Formats: sequence, structure tokens, C-alpha cells
Amino acid sequence: MTTSQRFPELPTGTIARQTVEYVRSRESEAVANHSIRSYLFATLIADHEGLKAEIDFDPDLLFYACLMHDLGTSASAPGRQRFEVEGADMAAELLSGYGYGMDDVDPVWEAIALHTAPGIAERRGPLAYLTRSGVGADFGLGVDLVTDAQAEAIHLAHPRLNVATALVDDIIRNAERSPQAAARFTVARELIRERGDDGAPTTMELAMASSRWGA
Repeated sequence: MTTSQRFPELPTGTIARQTVEYVRSRESEAVANHSIRSYLFATLIADHEGLKAEIDFDPDLLFYACLMHDLGTSASAPGRQRFEVEGADMAAELLSGYGYGMDDVDPVWEAIALHTAPGIAERRGPLAYLTRSGVGADFGLGVDLVTDAQAEAIHLAHPRLNVATALVDDIIRNAERSPQAAARFTVARELIRERGDDGAPTTMELAMASSRWGA
């Protein structure tokens, strides 16, 4: 039975479980669930496109990249750089502490740092491509390959909890901590501009609300 015919599973190793605990201890439940769903969607995309685990990409590194891609939005991030870079730094520090070498750490750093960079992540190899694609799928992008049964199972196990607003709130909160965290032309700066003083819904929130999954 292929991955596309069943519900994808999370890794069960000790480090994988510790990483889930690490993420859940720092992110809101909504954002942590989003990160987990991003991995599950990424595995479905890989299977759909014929990308083979252990051959075309390292499944453990894909798990870490998806799971930790939004660490930079958490309150434990320094708030001195854009959230994509801070999340990549935090993930790299954690993986190095687990004993991973730079040959593994660097691709995860790159995948996380580029997950909001359309046209770039897709050209940096399967890991960066699948990470961005998995994140995008949780926003409702390119999800025709996901069956209703798979989507129901994924969302039952990891509910959305109005993730769009939760994520935008976290990005903006961290971005307002320093000018460098909301540099010109970054996602964070654009979200601050869109929300404005009146708390208007951002393009991200509106897009996710109208997607196949809803907010």
C-alpha cells in the first residue's frame, strides 16, 4: 500500500518524539499542529510526485524541517532577525545538540529559511521543495492529490484551531520586537502593513479561510 492510499504517519524514534515535545513547548497548539500537518502533506506530495524516501530525500530531515519551520514565530525566538532565519537557527542548534553533523543540519536550515521564498526553495533540491510544498498544502495550495479521507484523518488528529490568525499574530508579535525582524519586503513586514492599526484581516488569513481546509 502506497503512502497516497493511506494516512501518513509521524516518525516514532526518540529524537523525533523529543522534537515534537520541543516544538509544542514553544509554539501555540494551532501553530504546532500546522507544522505537523505540513510534514504529513509533504509526504503525500513526495509520494504523488514519485520522490522516494532514502533515495531522493532524507525522511527524517524532512520531518525536522517541516516540524520546526515556524519556530522563529515563537516567543522563545530572539526577535532580532526575520522569523524564517531565526527558526532555521533554532532548528540547527537543536539538531546539532542531537549529534547531527553539518551535512544534515545545513539542508534543514536552508529548507526552513527558504520556506516563504517562492521560486527559490523549489530550486534548492527535494528537501527545500517538499518543505515549502507541505507548508503550502496546509494553506490549501495544490491539494487535489489529498483525498477527503486523508484530509479528515489529518485534521482530526491535528485540528486547525484558526491557525491563520494564530500564525499571523505570532509573526507580527515577533516582528515588532526589532526593525531587523520586520525588514522591508519580508513576509512579516507585509503582514504588519496589511493588518494596520484597525486589525484588518491579512491576505494570509483571507486566503486560508477561503481554501479547501478553511482557517
